[in-house]
Amino acid sequence: MNRQIVVLGGSSGIGKALIWQILDHCTNTHITATYYSHKPQLVHTRLAWRQFDARLEENYVSLASRFERLHGIINCIGVLHDNDHMPEKSISQLSSDFFYKNMSLNALPTLLIAKHFQGLLKHDEASFFATISARVGSIEDNKMGGWVSYRCSKAALNMALKTLAIEWRRNARNVCVVALHPGTTATPLSQPFQRSVPSGKLFSPEKTAGYLWQIIIGLNASDSGSFLAWDGSLLPW
Repeated sequence: MNRQIVVLGGSSGIGKALIWQILDHCTNTHITATYYSHKPQLVHTRLAWRQFDARLEENYVSLASRFERLHGIINCIGVLHDNDHMPEKSISQLSSDFFYKNMSLNALPTLLIAKHFQGLLKHDEASFFATISARVGSIEDNKMGGWVSYRCSKAALNMALKTLAIEWRRNARNVCVVALHPGTTATPLSQPFQRSVPSGKLFSPEKTAGYLWQIIIGLNASDSGSFLAWDGSLLPW
């Protein structure tokens, strides 16, 4: 029987690279991946694309209804900047609209996924729910300030995942819930900031996906509630 994995935000740089990782290494796995506006030119017999607006709760209900059981969910949905806003250098640059956009795309989707997909992950086999977070969402690790909207939204995401892991540890013992920090990856999301990345620390999407998939396939239920970097190290919340 094929294993079923959902990749939300599959059209992102990391999302597409993760899809290839899974298809290449897991011949018994079928992937359903989502995109927002432009369907990627990525075709495979074990891959199905679904258009998806992460801001609309009814889309989660509709997508979840397509499955009877899932073995994994990877959430790659997120925003760092848009056409009108870059991450804030100081609080004086805070925009309410941009703050809400960060929250609605960086934190809220994970909660809506958990709400509507939890029954699909709760079964007698091991399953996982992994969301791409960011080291800048760590409160303890914040030494530089700035990037207020992004930091707050990723910190909220981390709290959501930690809370979810505690709840599911009681009633879904085979589900592993984790936050993953991918490192700085050469995608459109990080493009404006790549010049400042130290040599050797800017990863290709393929390299990042390889690191993250190795972490995911090594997870077990006891890892639930962890915040893990691309190299497998534990990060402070």
